Amino acid sequence: MPSGLLRLVYAVALTIGLATSLQATTLNIHNGGDPSSLDPHKLSGDWENRIAGDIFEGLVTEDINAEAVPGQAESWTVSDDKLVYTFKLRDGIKWTDGTPVTAGDFVFAFQRLLNPETAAEYAYLQYPIKNAEQINSGAITDLNELGAKAIDDQTLEVTLERPTPYFLTALTHYTAYPLPKHLLEAKGADWVKIENIVTNGAYKPVEWVPGSHVSTVKNENYWDAANVKIDNVKFFVLEDETAALKRYRAGEFDFLTEFPTDQYEWIKENLPGQAQVAPYAGLYYYVMNSTKPPLDNIDVRKALSMSVNREVIGPQVLGTGELPAYSWVPPGMANYGEPVYVDWKDMAYGDKLAEAKNLLAGAGYSSDKPLKVQLRYNTNENHKRIAVAIAAMWKPLGVEVELYNTETKVHYDEMQRGIVEIGRAGWLADYNDADNFLSLLRTGITHNYGRWSNAEFDSLLDQANANTDLKARADLLHKAEKIALDDSAAIPIYYYLARNIVSPKVTGYANNAFDIHRTRWMSKAE
Repeated sequence: MPSGLLRLVYAVALTIGLATSLQATTLNIHNGGDPSSLDPHKLSGDWENRIAGDIFEGLVTEDINAEAVPGQAESWTVSDDKLVYTFKLRDGIKWTDGTPVTAGDFVFAFQRLLNPETAAEYAYLQYPIKNAEQINSGAITDLNELGAKAIDDQTLEVTLERPTPYFLTALTHYTAYPLPKHLLEAKGADWVKIENIVTNGAYKPVEWVPGSHVSTVKNENYWDAANVKIDNVKFFVLEDETAALKRYRAGEFDFLTEFPTDQYEWIKENLPGQAQVAPYAGLYYYVMNSTKPPLDNIDVRKALSMSVNREVIGPQVLGTGELPAYSWVPPGMANYGEPVYVDWKDMAYGDKLAEAKNLLAGAGYSSDKPLKVQLRYNTNENHKRIAVAIAAMWKPLGVEVELYNTETKVHYDEMQRGIVEIGRAGWLADYNDADNFLSLLRTGITHNYGRWSNAEFDSLLDQANANTDLKARADLLHKAEKIALDDSAAIPIYYYLARNIVSPKVTGYANNAFDIHRTRWMSKAE
């Protein structure tokens, strides 16, 4: 080939390559906290779920509205008694290393999740599966007794303990993602290192710098890769929301998963249409360690809960209008009807404060012997704002509050270890059922941070989940909720609003009741 023509061909090829590179789109997401792992069995937060749901996919996944739709399974059937689900996997689904995803990978993952040696915090979400709870507790040691069987490479059969109306939506959770059995057997705990990990979702992680970011690239082996529009995603670790907003305004971020609420009016005026504030199924609350004085005293717990002026927190402290929470289960949960409310919900705030003072006096606390408590929260401007406000609400009772904040990972580690007196927590629904909230107060559950325990409450949850009559089941769950509220098991504060900011360049975002927004549905104009 003549040298001039060769140079021309090379120049054209270079131009095409550069154009392809320029066409690649990157979505930059402000993700908040630092992930603890990329292993689905080691996760617990919404900031981790955003990454996990992009890089893995279960039998069932979420659509743009967070509704359950077929994922790795193309279809399923349910037996007449609602106990046996048979899933047919899609043809040709693969891990990012090209290895086929099989029904055996799902069985392997379920068994690992429920193996007590794994110590998966969220294992209980899959307790509807036959023998799951007994295996997780160690009562059954043969993992093959779990009600998950591979009929063949493309057929998975899951048998339940009892009919469970929310089971399919529970399968969208990361506790139901498959794991690459071939890789875990070869690499052991090192399978999840960035240089080893393989995934089956729309994206694959390629870089993780703790304290900074996780980067992912489009998975060309994904079954729906042809419809995935964004090529790269970068999840940034940043808990300073004011700094995040500044970086968004500078064009460094395309998507904020939280913003400083005191700037909401400015955002609405100066970034029109970009703030996405919408109700979703979540509860912001404080836990109280009921195993140790002074919070082992029900009157002390009730006094602290009664004296929180919930009506001012959403409109004034936050400024985004969150609704006050007087129930443990948020309104709108499927097959539940109206939640149960504390019996003092409609008292005037002055009367609540007076009753709270009487309760503390009866418990032996006064100006001469003030109640002293430590209130912990994870570093976040909005959490601090709320903690300062509630400490001020407790001051008229003579309560002396020490505020203590740590980064997110440390905060939840200390909560799980039970060393916190009063701690900030939040729960976002994993599936649309009241049980998902009430189970937070079950005896022995990892996320029961306050260690509250009531045998009748536990029994009612068991009875409810064994009941196939939805009305009777709801009645039992209502009774359980009333017990928890009467005993001031924790302090519900407000029902969540999702607070995102989305660049006008991004399409395919939709507000939904679970605040889940998978990148595979989005596009970005450069």
